[in-house]
Amino acid sequence: MERPVEWKKGLYKVSDSGELLDIDFICRELSKSYWASDRVRGSIVESVRNSLSFGLYDVLGKQIGYARVVTDKVVFSWICDVIVHEDYRGRGLGKWLMSCVLDHPDVKQTKQRLATRDAHGLYERFGFVTDEMMTRKT
Repeated sequence: MERPVEWKKGLYKVSDSGELLDIDFICRELSKSYWASDRVRGSIVESVRNSLSFGLYDVLGKQIGYARVVTDKVVFSWICDVIVHEDYRGRGLGKWLMSCVLDHPDVKQTKQRLATRDAHGLYERFGFVTDEMMTRKT
């Protein structure tokens, strides 16, 4: 097993260690989002297990943010489920979490995509542009 990749900034830490993830936190926060409010716990658990996941933690180790990447680690990465608990927003932690995700060795050399309805300004800072994309409905 590879060593986790971690970043520290002041009182906060971002880690790709699956062992640190708080599934209850992830399920609770995703249930409040417009994009994942209808996901059931089992689907969330499987999506976390099958993705490169990032936790954002406070000084006590409590999870306060999350991001997930679906990637082949060579060509393509889909960034999704980026969320920071409402009590910690406005501190630049979402930007820092995205910086860590994009700096990860399994992501930084890939072509990255994401979808958002409301955070265009945040993602444009990282070079994302709005364009057409085809989606297959099943």
